[in-house]
Amino acid sequence: MLGYNEDAWKDGRVFMPELQTAELGSLVDTLEGNGATPDSDSLDHVARMLAKLFGVDTDEVAILKLVPKYKSLKFVIPSKLTPVGTIPLTSTTALAARTARERKAEVVNNFSTARHANVFEAVPLGRDPNELIQKIMSAPILDGTRVHGVVQISRKAKSLAEAGADFLPRDLRTLVSLSPTLDRFLKLCQID
Repeated sequence: MLGYNEDAWKDGRVFMPELQTAELGSLVDTLEGNGATPDSDSLDHVARMLAKLFGVDTDEVAILKLVPKYKSLKFVIPSKLTPVGTIPLTSTTALAARTARERKAEVVNNFSTARHANVFEAVPLGRDPNELIQKIMSAPILDGTRVHGVVQISRKAKSLAEAGADFLPRDLRTLVSLSPTLDRFLKLCQID
């Protein structure tokens, strides 16, 4: 089925990136029209839309904003991670920091076996603590060539075998295509 994620189709979740991407753009238009910093309901709505787009749960969606003053990334979504801390851009083990530094999107379908910072995985988000990130996509959020943040979509499970389908190149292309919309969204988010 051209244009549909086969696994999503089998699971009853139709994957229509163009429609869902347009819906996300419309939501950001509305948030911009409100002229206020997005509240927790708005943040949750963005997370739900991204989760639906990629067939993941909302706690498998992360948006981090660059805080130039501290040369670090801070979580916007999930909002429970906002007060936990930041990721220094100089980190050699954090995928988000590497994504921002190199301005390069990537898929890691064996993330659990790769050396990575996992301090944020220990924060309870309502999931079994034995379910860790197994697969992940990470893309910079850009305004031209300037990095404003990072978006990550993951698959969490107890094991790689339980994590479901690999992320595909088309999934990464869809994630990268969201950069202008997510950049507009990040400009609304006041994170210090």
